[in-house]
Amino acid sequence: MKLPELRELAKEMKLRGTSTMRKPELIERINEARQSSAPASEAPLIELSEIKSAPARSRADKKADKVIDLGVELPVRSRRKSAAVSEEEQAEREASRHQAKADLNDILSALPDRSERERAESIAQAAAQREQRGASHADRRNRISRVDRARLDEESEKNERRSRRYDRAESTEESNEDDNNERFERNNRRNNNRNNRKNRAENHEEQQVHEEQQPEEELIRVAGIVDILDSYAFVRTSGYLPGPNDVYVSMGQVKKYGLRKGDAVRGFIKTNRDGDRRNQRQKFVPLQSVEAINGLSLEEAAQRPQFSKLTPLYPQERLKMETTPVNMVGRIIDIVSPIGKGQRGLIVSPPKAGKTITLQNIANSIKANNPEVHLMVVLVDERPEEVTDMERTVQGEIISSTFDRPASDHTIVAELAIERAKRLVELGQDVVVLLDSMTRLARAYNIAAPASGRILSGGVDAQALYPPKKFFGAARNIENGGSLTIISSALVETGSKMDEVIFEEFKGTGNMELRLSRELSEKRLFPAIDINASSTRREELITDPAEMAIIYRLRRALGGLEPESSYQQLVGRLKKTQTNAEFLRMMAQQSN
Repeated sequence: MKLPELRELAKEMKLRGTSTMRKPELIERINEARQSSAPASEAPLIELSEIKSAPARSRADKKADKVIDLGVELPVRSRRKSAAVSEEEQAEREASRHQAKADLNDILSALPDRSERERAESIAQAAAQREQRGASHADRRNRISRVDRARLDEESEKNERRSRRYDRAESTEESNEDDNNERFERNNRRNNNRNNRKNRAENHEEQQVHEEQQPEEELIRVAGIVDILDSYAFVRTSGYLPGPNDVYVSMGQVKKYGLRKGDAVRGFIKTNRDGDRRNQRQKFVPLQSVEAINGLSLEEAAQRPQFSKLTPLYPQERLKMETTPVNMVGRIIDIVSPIGKGQRGLIVSPPKAGKTITLQNIANSIKANNPEVHLMVVLVDERPEEVTDMERTVQGEIISSTFDRPASDHTIVAELAIERAKRLVELGQDVVVLLDSMTRLARAYNIAAPASGRILSGGVDAQALYPPKKFFGAARNIENGGSLTIISSALVETGSKMDEVIFEEFKGTGNMELRLSRELSEKRLFPAIDINASSTRREELITDPAEMAIIYRLRRALGGLEPESSYQQLVGRLKKTQTNAEFLRMMAQQSN
């Protein structure tokens, strides 16, 4: 028997502790249990033939079981001998045979019988069947679980696909709803914009009809000079300085009409009504429309060239200063430092040397000899009585800012005046600007302009000299017509380092210099013109060649004399003649 069958048999015999025993120990324990339960005398005796006739075990059991060594030597049959064997030997054989049978019965009693063997085999077979059924059930359960898992996986995948389709459908529905909402809002905005445009157009038409139906006296004609600032503009109606009656101009109107700083415009404004609170809250009345710019229509004004793009040239046409025989200022200037259209000249003068009188004489000479020239006299930081005297003696446009006004007003007046002159030059006109004085204008810029941190000697800010240079550099003769002439005075010998620095900065920028002498003015010799120190660059372009040769000989003759002697020689001879042409003919005859 196999070890499992022996253990099943021991379990049926209710033996304990046999699970860990080996096969010999288990057989011995089973034999002991049988001996204790059934005595050996009552054990059935089985013959050897029965042992031989016992059913053989299966081939698998024979291979698995091992032969049990009982330690008993079986008797070996011997051939029967003859009858001569003695009875004693026969008795011994019988005794040994009985002993062998007894031993065999003991062995057979230890072995299980056929029924027990069949029962053990049936138990083992039942156990094997149970194991097989369990394995088949396990396989079936595994197959079912695999099928169930596959079914569950398929169902979960279907559910997931279904949920994804539902999510996609829901998102598509939401996106469609959002698109519909956006389309609805867009349509609403489009309709609102269309309605607003329609309402604005209707309101504009109603406003135009209302304005046409209103009487014309509600619109007031206004005229002035345009002053463009950083983000707005004004029409200065009371001169070149800001005033309470100025008209506000928006930057949209500036771009619409192509306005430039310095333009003289004519337009219309609305009257202030007592019930109009909107106009009461505003400080300045807004400009409604523009009628003309610099005397031109809006279409013609749009075709104007820009001043910065015009080509500058040397002066080629002379401005005659000689008027009467007693006007020595004009006659001397025509000889020693002639002035042409587009000249950039400096009148270098110490204090009390007669620079203001010289400017008045130049202005009157220009107005008398060249009436086509637009004359502008700019007085910066001057005494009020001199402004009044200039307004009464000079027939021209007087632009002034007295010394009792702030420095910012001086700069505003100068900038607007030079911009006005540029606008006239763009139209092809000849403009002459007389500035008194460049030194005071530079001082005003030094005070009004923000400090740059770079200070020159004398306390002059480096950035303060740029605007006066821009003013002075605007003088030029234009190639295709028009010119801007600037004659400015500059103070020297004032004892101020600042005035010296300013003069040194402007000394090389001009192309004409008329120097006045302190020595002559102290001796009351007027006009106190230093003849040898006064000159004009490229004077041959504006002087007749025959006259130029005589003037060169005269300068060579007067160059070796003192300023006072040369002045008396020239003025004395001029007083003897009525005109400069007569004087030059006399000088030519004497030289011959």
